[in-house]
Amino acid sequence: MTESPNTDKPSIEKPSIEKLLDDDFRRVLCVAAHPDDMEYGSSAAVAEWTDRGVEVAYLLLTKGEAGMQIPPDECARIRRGEQERACEQVGVAELTMLDHPDGMLVYGLDLRRDIARAIREFKPDAVLTGNWDLVTPWGLNMADHRVAGEVTVDAIRDADNTWVFPELAADEGLPKWGTRWLLVSGHPQPTHGISVSNASVDRAVKSLECHEEYLAAIPGHPKPAEFIPQMLAGGGQAMSTDHAMLVRAFDLRGRPAGAE
Repeated sequence: MTESPNTDKPSIEKPSIEKLLDDDFRRVLCVAAHPDDMEYGSSAAVAEWTDRGVEVAYLLLTKGEAGMQIPPDECARIRRGEQERACEQVGVAELTMLDHPDGMLVYGLDLRRDIARAIREFKPDAVLTGNWDLVTPWGLNMADHRVAGEVTVDAIRDADNTWVFPELAADEGLPKWGTRWLLVSGHPQPTHGISVSNASVDRAVKSLECHEEYLAAIPGHPKPAEFIPQMLAGGGQAMSTDHAMLVRAFDLRGRPAGAE
């Protein structure tokens, strides 16, 4: 007798999303390409950290001057003001915006040095940056985002190497610094999450709303309140909580995930 085929679908084990062990964080450096990049969900985690007394600094590699079809100087001025107001919403006091060209970021030693310098100056426990894959969960990733993420990975290593950019120590008094955690937002395979409160979700929405003129210049852009809470709720579902910001976390000290 011929056996009937097994029509049961194999069970697919969902990846486990762990709570990020961030209780001992004192400083977090966030590196992004443009004004507004941090406000697409990551600022909810920033609000949680700053509420706990964690010092968070933003390092933006451009001034966002190509983000609107108006003269670049005027655009940069507008976007600086919008980013400052967004930072205020989530308790970020230190904002640095570099002069690398918006829309034309190029991976290179100058950019690596600038980020390594910021790491040595700020001495973060963790560096948060964005996903550098070409294809992302939301579509094709633009060139500046890809460069910003990839160069940040290498700059973290540079910052912890005496013989890479030795002039930072010799000329600027900035000895090497080893960051423990690299956190990558927007990654299609997150490993960890930061649970965020309803208040932090609201502050994340308000932080993106601060980019009023920039968002108005993007045809059909949804209102922040229409998608930020939903996105963070999806992260929360993966962690069995209400809302969370998910990241792929790399422990650069080589300790196993979840180790004390």
